[in-house]
Amino acid sequence: MKQKQTLVIVAVVIIVALLLFGSRMFFVIRPGERGVVFNTISGKLSKDDIEGTGLKMIAPWNNLFKYEVKEQTREEPLDVLDKSGLSLSIDVTIRFNPVYDRIGYLHETFGQNYINRLIIPEMRSTVRNVAGRFTAEEIYSTKRSEVEMTMIDETREILQKNNIDMRALLIRSIILPDGIKQAIEMKLTREQESLAMIYVKEKEAQEADRKRIEAQGISDYNRIISASLTDKILKQKGIDATLKLSESANAKVVVIGSGKDGMPLILGGN
Repeated sequence: MKQKQTLVIVAVVIIVALLLFGSRMFFVIRPGERGVVFNTISGKLSKDDIEGTGLKMIAPWNNLFKYEVKEQTREEPLDVLDKSGLSLSIDVTIRFNPVYDRIGYLHETFGQNYINRLIIPEMRSTVRNVAGRFTAEEIYSTKRSEVEMTMIDETREILQKNNIDMRALLIRSIILPDGIKQAIEMKLTREQESLAMIYVKEKEAQEADRKRIEAQGISDYNRIISASLTDKILKQKGIDATLKLSESANAKVVVIGSGKDGMPLILGGN
């Protein structure tokens, strides 16, 4: 009887403990999440023993911190200064996720609010720092790709050292003061028109060179032919032509030696 009572008491104690501490003992870690456990008695964080997905049970005096490790996105509008101190606005999008097996180290340094403590401040600082090395015109148009790549490389390097995998950093838009924007666009238009005119002039010069070379070739050809046509060669060609005509079926009279310079004359014919 006593044994039954003891079992009942134990069962009741277990049920009460589960009711009281169940929410601190059992955790479900879903896909795209990871967990890190802090032992409150020893004061140690299980930095290298990361909890994977599924149902997890821990001692009720310990704490489990869950981290979303799926790719996340933040959009940030920034006011920056260019190389000459001109103010402009840049809208930036950053895509990132914590390194899966390093969330313990991330938690130890920055905690669960790491986005506002690490990612946003570092991104702002890097974007402003890079923008300060270029002029507004370069940021807006002529070196936009270089500016973007520099921001990406420097932000990724800083975040990677702090256990964040940065997937992308994109400049969505650049907003300049109206007067500066119009001046830059007008300058770019004039540069494009100048380049187009240079191209047309180069094509015309190439065509002129081609025609000059062609004319020179024709002139050289005629000069060489004229120099090679002596009187004897001309007479011989005349004789050859006369012989071919004499073989023709058409009626004619060939008089040898009666033409100018002794060339044959061809008389008659239908």
